[in-house]
Amino acid sequence: MYWSATASASLALAVILGAFGAHGLKDRLDAYSMSVYEKAVFYHFIHALGLLVVSLLPRLGILTKSRAAGVCWLLCAGIVLFSGSLYVLAVSGQRILGAITPFGGLAFIAAWLLLAASLARS
Repeated sequence: MYWSATASASLALAVILGAFGAHGLKDRLDAYSMSVYEKAVFYHFIHALGLLVVSLLPRLGILTKSRAAGVCWLLCAGIVLFSGSLYVLAVSGQRILGAITPFGGLAFIAAWLLLAASLARS
């Protein structure tokens, strides 16, 4: 998988969704839903940046490709599950989707812990 390209596309999507929220949804969402949407964009951005950084570590000889790939998969899963569920929750109002969000949070935590353990070994 081309993780740097995936990270770049995810960052572009975060900008697009952030702009859409700021301009297309500002008059359509209540304050609570807008705050949920903004949280989704924030976590999307931060973890897509993390994805980009981690994707570069094997090129620098800091991390093996397989370890980096494991971290990248977890970061992608976190973005989809955490931010994705919050995007849909904010726009649809379907609170049941909030049940998916913690799984994304766990994926984020697992990614960072895997990265920490991998870096501690090198």
